[in-house]
Amino acid sequence: MKKRIAILGSTGSIGKTLIEIIKKDKKNFDIILLTADKNYKEILKQARALDVKNLIITNKKFYLKLKKKKLSKIKIFNNYDSFHIIFKKKTDYVMSSISGINGLEPTIKIISHTKQIAIANKEAIICGWNLIKKELDINKTKFSPVDSEHFSIWHSLTDTSIDKVEKIYLTASGGPFHKYPLNKFKNINIQQALNHPNWKMGKKISIDSATMMNKVFEVIEARNIFQIPYDKIKILIHPSSYVHALIKFNNGLSELIIHDTSMEIPIFNTLYSNSTKILITKKLNLTKLNSLDFKKIDYSRYPLTKILKSMPKNFSLFETILVTANDEFVKLFLNKKIKFIEISKLLIKFIKLKEFNKYTCKQPRKIEDIIKLANYVRFKIESLGI
Repeated sequence: MKKRIAILGSTGSIGKTLIEIIKKDKKNFDIILLTADKNYKEILKQARALDVKNLIITNKKFYLKLKKKKLSKIKIFNNYDSFHIIFKKKTDYVMSSISGINGLEPTIKIISHTKQIAIANKEAIICGWNLIKKELDINKTKFSPVDSEHFSIWHSLTDTSIDKVEKIYLTASGGPFHKYPLNKFKNINIQQALNHPNWKMGKKISIDSATMMNKVFEVIEARNIFQIPYDKIKILIHPSSYVHALIKFNNGLSELIIHDTSMEIPIFNTLYSNSTKILITKKLNLTKLNSLDFKKIDYSRYPLTKILKSMPKNFSLFETILVTANDEFVKLFLNKKIKFIEISKLLIKFIKLKEFNKYTCKQPRKIEDIIKLANYVRFKIESLGI
């Protein structure tokens, strides 16, 4: 029987990687739905290649462009309320890879329509984990993280209680500036910040990797997913990115999780979980194994990592403030409105505003709570007149 699949955000890097995996084993999959925001040409190409019957284009302009094509074999929708029309029964697997807070609503709405969901959307897990977890429990839907670090930990802990974990170490390459002279940081330009040494990524996540905010987010994700306190999660600088996570158990054993810097590996394993399907990868790199290099975080180089020391112990709406504000300051940098070093300075100052203190002990009760607060944060930053 074919495995029924839906991909939220099929035109992004995660979605494209999943589609390439599926193409190699096309006879065993039935793609029920693909979604995109604006890239209607790419999604149409994907739909024709995989015989997809349903597409969602959320951008009204490009939805109308696609509708004009009068495609007889493909149904075109404009919003996620159409899930109940598209899914007559539960699908087997959903990949949620829409970036940003915009990915939270479809992630939550689709959980009731699938047996398993793999989530690559950081913002959904950081800002709306309590809402996601509630839906997962109600609908008995299996969850798989896709981020390489969280996937590695999740895979290692499949048959192990989190109570047996003494510490989790998330590794970070250090980005393009882990050896860059500190006195030159004030002159870092956009191209330098985008030049990640190990991973090919989009602009936003590349800047987050350069500031190390990406790793701050991953620590918050790990806290949420594995229900482990912040003081049990540490960041280690590991320039080669060969080790994705390290787990120290309370029985004296430790475990390193190693794989190449390819998102194909975690994506493949979430798709073929409990399967004998083989993924052909590179040989174990003994040169890298013989030269593993781990260092503690240098706070003067990565000041945003200090945010973790003052994060609320429990999940809260404060995470929405942090994610949204960071997004806005990164946009300002990419639009040449502020300098690279100002991202961290402005963000740290902004999240310390007294009016945000009350959100450290409030949890979102519904998606609208998150969206409303995110919109307010954007308005507040716009009013700064930068």
